[in-house]
Amino acid sequence: MQRVPLLFGTRLTVAEAPDDAVVLRPPPPGEPVADVRAAVRDALRFPLAGDPLEALVTRGGRATIVVEPPALPLPGGVHDPRQDALSAASAELERAGVPTERQTLLVATGLTRRPQTRELEELGVVSPGFARRFHGTVEIHDAEDPDLVELEPAGRTPLRVNRALLETDLVLAVSAAETIVHGGPAMLLGCGGPEAMRAATAYSLLETGASQGWRLAVELEQRLARRVPLVGASLVLDQPRLSGAARGYPYDPEAGERIARSPFRLGFGLLPGFARNRVIHSIRRDLSATAAFAGPPPVAHAEALLRAVEARSATLEGRLDAIVIGIPRTTPHLPRERPNPLLAAYLALGLALRLWREAFPVVEGGTVILLHRFHRHFAHPTQQPYREIFHALRTGPREPEELMDAERAALADARAIAAYRAGRSCHPLLPFADWAGCAPALGRVGTVIVAGCRDAVAARQLGFVPARGLPAALELAHGMAGGQARVGYLLSPPYFPLRVTQ
Repeated sequence: MQRVPLLFGTRLTVAEAPDDAVVLRPPPPGEPVADVRAAVRDALRFPLAGDPLEALVTRGGRATIVVEPPALPLPGGVHDPRQDALSAASAELERAGVPTERQTLLVATGLTRRPQTRELEELGVVSPGFARRFHGTVEIHDAEDPDLVELEPAGRTPLRVNRALLETDLVLAVSAAETIVHGGPAMLLGCGGPEAMRAATAYSLLETGASQGWRLAVELEQRLARRVPLVGASLVLDQPRLSGAARGYPYDPEAGERIARSPFRLGFGLLPGFARNRVIHSIRRDLSATAAFAGPPPVAHAEALLRAVEARSATLEGRLDAIVIGIPRTTPHLPRERPNPLLAAYLALGLALRLWREAFPVVEGGTVILLHRFHRHFAHPTQQPYREIFHALRTGPREPEELMDAERAALADARAIAAYRAGRSCHPLLPFADWAGCAPALGRVGTVIVAGCRDAVAARQLGFVPARGLPAALELAHGMAGGQARVGYLLSPPYFPLRVTQ
């Protein structure tokens, strides 16, 4: 019998898994680069393709650096290497003849809440040192800005972008390769209009072939490249390293056994929720980079993503009948908050179950078990738009076409748009984009069971089956498989890539 510790909100549950169960854990962290700034500097001087940064810069001209809030990986680190990459990129521009006074830092927030400039340091976008040294313009993208510049549409999808991407002599995108719709050319979509961002879907977050989001991002990059030079720098991030009592989790089997047998686990469970959450966040998390690449944004990002997947993926031999996924008490977007049921579902179905290559990890008609209480709690006012989609789902789950009226109504809600533009809430389209991100998994599995559910109505509104605990959920999964199901336990967070062989 295997003892598998799984995060269940702010609680820690230990599953008693049979010896033939599949425990999915990532490989251990690799060897980090000693100096991220030097690695980025060298990458910009010797790119994978195209001219080096110095040849693209107009001396004395203007440059726009595009970054995004470091929402992934989850959890992040105390210090994010993307901060060092940004500092190195700005310094290289300055060395090439573009002083910081003529640099614009454009934060690609997409449809998420627009932070204030003073929050960028707190969210980990910039380091304190960079914030003190940078004397240029800081712009937080506004997807509803009436001054967005119209470009040639991609099919029926209109493409509009922030003026800072065109009223410049160079665009430099600095990111880490986490998925095909996070970082790289996708950041340019995150500096555009809501129509393209809403259309940026992906069947797998690691494969470009069936990704509308990747296609739109590349098409937008090509349109911009005709008007202004573009270059990208992409980091390969390593597995986050946890310290203290969680040292070695989730990649070290001995760490899981140590946590499962710890006498402090029971005491931890007796703490109130806010205290457990504080203890979890007090665990030190170190994040490092293993490589840096530069070149045209799609080229640099694709190479970095391939390296990241190769280094961080777990191999799954054959697909599973059922998979158990622990869901932490956090959101996939910044700022981190307590998740509502739809965001909890997105963490498992839209993020964890889209990090695959070769094949979907669960058989057709299989079962997904989510460990979450599913309380209908909506952080106010930041998660107010999620109430609207729950209202639209009040009679139960609907087909995507049936939610179109609700989506159009949300987009026409002047108060919701004003709250987004003021930085009080996310864009009203974000809940619909998150729910669409769950669709690839929901279209493949037969049943989603919420183990430990305390709000059966909320689970049923999303089309899920509530269960009191993990044993009851596993019993349902075995019954749906017609006997003994092949069950996998995904050790997380952080969620990691799965390479599925058939």
